[in-house]
Amino acid sequence: MNLSSFESICIFLISQALLALGIQQIHVGQEMIGKISAAGQLMQCSASLDVLFLLDGSYSIGKGSFERSKHFAGKLCDALDIHPDRVRVGMIQFSSTPHLEFPLDSYLTKQEVKERIKRTVFRGGSTETGQALKYILHKGFPGGRNSSVPEVLIIISDGKSQGSTAVPAMQVKERHITVFAVGIKFPRWEELQVLASEPPERHLLFAGDAEDAANGLYSTLSDPVCTATAPGCKVESHPCERRTLETVKELAGSYVCWKGSKQPNAVQASLCPFTRWKRVLIKHPSRCFRTVCPAAKLSLECGVDLLFLMDSSAGVTLEGFLRFKAFLKRFLQAVVGQDSPVSVGVAQYDDNIKVPIELGRHKDALSLTKRIDALNFSGGRTLTGRALQYIAQHGFRSSPVFADVQDGLPRVVVLLTDSKSEDSVAEAAKYVKDQNIFLIGIGSSFMRAELTTVTGNPQQTIVYSDPQDLFNRMPELQRKICSVGNPEGCQAQSLDLAFAVDASSGVGLENFLRLRRFVRSSCLHFIINRDVTQIALVTYGSKAHTVFALDTHTSSSAVLQAIDQVPFLGDSASAGSALLHVHSDVMTVQKGARPGVNKVVVLLSNGGGMQGAAAPAQQLRHNGILVFVVVIGDADRDTLLRVAGSPNYLVHISSYEDLQYYQGLIIERICEEARSPVNLCKPNPCMNQGVCILGPGSYRCQCHGWEGPHCESRVLRGDSPRSPGLPPRSHVQWSPRGLQHLSRALQHSKRQMDQRH
Repeated sequence: MNLSSFESICIFLISQALLALGIQQIHVGQEMIGKISAAGQLMQCSASLDVLFLLDGSYSIGKGSFERSKHFAGKLCDALDIHPDRVRVGMIQFSSTPHLEFPLDSYLTKQEVKERIKRTVFRGGSTETGQALKYILHKGFPGGRNSSVPEVLIIISDGKSQGSTAVPAMQVKERHITVFAVGIKFPRWEELQVLASEPPERHLLFAGDAEDAANGLYSTLSDPVCTATAPGCKVESHPCERRTLETVKELAGSYVCWKGSKQPNAVQASLCPFTRWKRVLIKHPSRCFRTVCPAAKLSLECGVDLLFLMDSSAGVTLEGFLRFKAFLKRFLQAVVGQDSPVSVGVAQYDDNIKVPIELGRHKDALSLTKRIDALNFSGGRTLTGRALQYIAQHGFRSSPVFADVQDGLPRVVVLLTDSKSEDSVAEAAKYVKDQNIFLIGIGSSFMRAELTTVTGNPQQTIVYSDPQDLFNRMPELQRKICSVGNPEGCQAQSLDLAFAVDASSGVGLENFLRLRRFVRSSCLHFIINRDVTQIALVTYGSKAHTVFALDTHTSSSAVLQAIDQVPFLGDSASAGSALLHVHSDVMTVQKGARPGVNKVVVLLSNGGGMQGAAAPAQQLRHNGILVFVVVIGDADRDTLLRVAGSPNYLVHISSYEDLQYYQGLIIERICEEARSPVNLCKPNPCMNQGVCILGPGSYRCQCHGWEGPHCESRVLRGDSPRSPGLPPRSHVQWSPRGLQHLSRALQHSKRQMDQRH
């Protein structure tokens, strides 16, 4: 290898390294970078504005940098409210001669403009920037509104024009056209500064970092042209530095050379200078103005096993697959910290399923993003159902299928798809949920129905309107993931919750199974154990049956498995007998109800058998137990209101298919009740006709013929020993702090007494 070849390789490597480092750097901390990035998700210029892109398509740019210029132009369109009455966009490509790609009145929507920008073809030629400016001076903004609205010219170039640009640039600016000069590749900043409007620090940008440049342009336009910035956001000035590589000639030394002599046929030795070309990094200190917004603090502090299932089929297209990859990288960079308790895996599918990033193999965001970068588009058929079933069987190998949800980590699958499945997803999704796996679906708006079928709940789907909107949904995804291990609104509140489900012939087997699935998915929103949420289930026809009591199951997995076994009854319906059964045989201390804990009954019915339900419902309310009535189908509203007691606690739904859409509302109402103040004497915690006497923050039981804190022990006669310190009429006071512990002791005592008898 000769010296010049070696130097060429070195220059190439230095160039690539500089591109990686960034030709423009803003000297701020990581927190400020986060705030600048957060602003990018809020930018939207909705003013009346004509925007004309002037793209350098010369050979000095090259095809690769031209593609980056197009990417920047498309990225900027995301911050523009493109509409015939608001922002219009056009484009000219210039090299040896200017060429109108499309006038400002050709495309009327953001999507149309971005698609046309992508189709723009690199032309090549010399860099005649001055000629392009003269073209604009002569033709104006093609398809524009003739200066009746502000005009913005965005020049994207390396600034290496073959001719002078000073005079035409000055003439363009004299016409009150705002000019942004955006550098690409290794720009000549001095020439770009000549092109840009004053002050140059507000109008000079670098296209290599498209998001930052879009922020800079929006920040300049936000005050005089665009609408005001979002609440909490502001434009700030920061020290920054622009760089470029220049080729300079330098003296490297001298060498012995031979020169001719005046004498014929004679030469003489001499010293000749040796020069070489060298690439020098030129720095330009400046100021950069950027919009900053409070950064959304995302983190996955909740412990979950999280598996992303990404569509890689032909239907999603290469562009859609790359968008999902970018979203996944940005999300994991935002939420995965050094000590994050989450385990992450990534699978991709078409008509085959692969798990290239196994669950928990990579613990830091950097290694995860590197592996995501290596994922390749496959482009086969869209078999989402098959992929879901495979993932349920093989995606969580580190977690046993029947692991207790509270002992192990909750398991979550996030499906990213933008293509209708060619196989059935309903049965596969049911299989996934039967394995106690929580499903979240993400896709564009036309995927809404299929995603709801997959998740079983619209509250577990995220639908975006356009590609940029997908990235705005990261906080929503974080909340949905963490609602599995820590249900929002209820996680810190104790609650005794009973479902009373109509299993009569009026409902029918198919609809009963829908009600059963609804109860099952609702239970996923609660932390089920002795200290937080206890759940009981009652089914009823003409008679009521306790499927399991409040204190029967102490984990989510046990509750879910028990629900799956509930049989259909099939006789006539009596909602009154069901509510009476809940009052006398479910919401009692003897059956596991905890004093000092809010209590809710959710009645699920088709509206039949409601005639005698108002009185037991009122009796439950009198004892401090909320009755929430959910009725599907035709029913007399006045009767339903008497049972519910208030319109706030009645949900009347037209069809069983629509029940899933109301789950979020019902859970929210239940959680509101869980947070409300508790009357410690309702329901009565005293057993055997004991009287509960309420005190400040406590209560006591007044017993007759019985003794103990809750009148649980019969008074012993004669010389038999008695519990020390407790008179026949117990006046021991109990505060909420000690109630749950005491409740457990009472239940244990009751079981022992039952065994003796």
